[in-house]
Amino acid sequence: MFGQTTTSTPPPTDRGLEDLDAAALAYAARIEGLPPERRQEARDDLVRFALPFAGRLARRYRGRGEPLEDLEQVARLGLVNAVDRYDPERGSFTAYAAITIVGEIKRHFRDRTWGVHVPRRLRDLILEVGQATAALTSELSRAPTVAELAERLETPEEEILAALESAAGYSPASLNAPVGGESSAEFGDLVGESDNALESVDDRVTVSGLLHRLPWRERRILAMRFYGNQTQAEIAARFGISQMHVSRLLSRALTWLRQAMLADAPPPWQNGAAEAEPGKTKISVKQNGDRVVVEVGGEVDRDGADQLRKAMLEAVTGQPREVVVDLVGAGGFDAGGIAALMAGRDAAARTGVPLRLTRVQPAVRRSLAAAGLPAGAD
Repeated sequence: MFGQTTTSTPPPTDRGLEDLDAAALAYAARIEGLPPERRQEARDDLVRFALPFAGRLARRYRGRGEPLEDLEQVARLGLVNAVDRYDPERGSFTAYAAITIVGEIKRHFRDRTWGVHVPRRLRDLILEVGQATAALTSELSRAPTVAELAERLETPEEEILAALESAAGYSPASLNAPVGGESSAEFGDLVGESDNALESVDDRVTVSGLLHRLPWRERRILAMRFYGNQTQAEIAARFGISQMHVSRLLSRALTWLRQAMLADAPPPWQNGAAEAEPGKTKISVKQNGDRVVVEVGGEVDRDGADQLRKAMLEAVTGQPREVVVDLVGAGGFDAGGIAALMAGRDAAARTGVPLRLTRVQPAVRRSLAAAGLPAGAD
């Protein structure tokens, strides 16, 4: 019926591997003319018949770090692929099945067994290095050197070293492996711990850049409060202002920092009404005979720098015998204030007018010295 032949696949009992080709030919003849739903039974018979052959090929690769059961499963998958793709007109089924099964096993070792990702080029080189190492060890009666491996494989020593290092990624050690002995410690305990401070790195970097946009006094107060752990009363005594004023300055600076961190562009710094208290830049110019005295008081920040620069340039332009900058009342200079002093010094040098900084507070003296501005002690 259906034009089918009575030829059947030989039973697996009392048959050797030499009968694989005959069994495959019988399978091909048996399924000829059969509908797809009837071919499955014949296919299963051939697969069961060839299972010992696939198992024998799998056992050749045992002892290489993979369980034999896994290798047998991979070999059986290759056998099924060989049966499904078998064409009697292309030659021996045994040869074709062996190539297909071995290829599937090698692909498993190459793509599925690595603990970390290693490029295919390196994986292939690692196999070659392993084979060359075994051959050279037998010839030399010792382990070969990198140079000897490179010479045998005609490969640069750098690539040999990369292959040897990458080979460790095939089966990496577990972090839960015991350290050894009777200790309950695990290998992961020796590696280190996650640094929770890393989560705040972005915020720290952002704040660091924004702090430089604040006036010198606000930066100094923030540093004294949060890095020096000083109280508001101690800060107020240091600057000669009230504790309430220190509280307002801190609140305003912190509010601006929060807004700046949440905005795409930092908002402009506004001095506000609180500057009416001590700390605001104060500049006065006095004529003393043929000498001009520029008195500076308060905190010279970015907002007061233009006022100081203008006063010094006007003093130098009048060609006096000397220009004296009295800094006895100056509590601090930020980058803008120091730049204003340097601009006045340069203008005095161009016009030939002597310029002298006098009565400088110790904290201000250090800032001026760092900027290359000498100051008198009187």
